[in-house]
Amino acid sequence: MNRKYTPYLFISPWVIGFLAFTMGPLLLSLGMSFFDWSITGTPEFIGAGNYIKMFTKDPQFYKSLAITIRFALIFVPLNMVVALILAMLITQPIKGVKIFRTIFYVPAVVSGVAISIIWGWLLDSNYGIINYLLSLLGIQGPKWLVDPKWAIFAIIFASAWGVGTMMLIFYTAIKSIPPSLYEAAALDGAGPIRQFFFITIPMITPTILFNLITSLIGALQQLTLVLLLTNGGPLRSTYFYGMYVYNNAFKHHKLGYASANAWIMFVVILLLTALVFRSSSAWVFYEAEKKGGKKA
Repeated sequence: MNRKYTPYLFISPWVIGFLAFTMGPLLLSLGMSFFDWSITGTPEFIGAGNYIKMFTKDPQFYKSLAITIRFALIFVPLNMVVALILAMLITQPIKGVKIFRTIFYVPAVVSGVAISIIWGWLLDSNYGIINYLLSLLGIQGPKWLVDPKWAIFAIIFASAWGVGTMMLIFYTAIKSIPPSLYEAAALDGAGPIRQFFFITIPMITPTILFNLITSLIGALQQLTLVLLLTNGGPLRSTYFYGMYVYNNAFKHHKLGYASANAWIMFVVILLLTALVFRSSSAWVFYEAEKKGGKKA
């Protein structure tokens, strides 16, 4: 009996936490989305009223969704490229590489509030160091946080600062590639660039898939940096979907409507993730499988 139930005893803290803090609130928000539910007063059942209002009477819904998708289309590729470049750098057998590995990873463990403060200083149009460095090159820096054309790029730069976790995931995948593949390629006359594109990239495509999905989900849920750096401005040019949901819930006290907003984003993320998975069969290489899906 002890051997039978001991494993369940060990996993019970996680199961209880999942039910209480993830699945429970998730199901509650789904139920709330069918109510006119304010912080005060009695909830009133309105069926699909929140969803109908969202799609037919709320232009900000479409604007925030478009801004968020635009951000994701720029941020996700940039984030992955930077992480991959850093991962390649820290795999080089040079002296002091462990120090650089730590330096590159440190921003990933810094809180979003601290990152917002740091980038607020760096991007300030009056005394920010970025515009100062641009002025040394004879370039007049833009007003990053107050110009609608540049504000979203300020959020992208600040978000890419925490690339350390993705970098380490790429680093682990690269280190797991058999050295014999590079040795054989070198004997055939392949240089570092050809080795990168024809060995490194194909061998880490499963890791690229994982990082692509996690980065995409994180980009679509961006809130902290937007809230602290621009507060959705200027002129709502950075009014991301996460802030749209946040304001509906805690500023306008429309908990039911905000729950409906959140569930639409859940569906969007689900569809995009499914699309990425569906496309992965064309570009993700698994070493244990042949092209036809048969075991090697």
